[in-house]
Amino acid sequence: MLNPFIFVRQVRQEISKVTWPTRNETVITTIMVMIMVFVMALFFLGVDQVLSRIVRFILNVEG
Repeated sequence: MLNPFIFVRQVRQEISKVTWPTRNETVITTIMVMIMVFVMALFFLGVDQVLSRIVRFILNVEG
């Protein structure tokens, strides 16, 4: 069984090894993520519109 105090000490040691991003890196990464979300939203909007028109065309031809 692991002593809780030893566990906490080990966790602190591991956390001290973590390389935390700078504020500038965080801001740049956040902006990049927002841009990619916008681009992907436009992409899926376009795909949805194309598929919607295809389905409407197929249903109108058969109906």
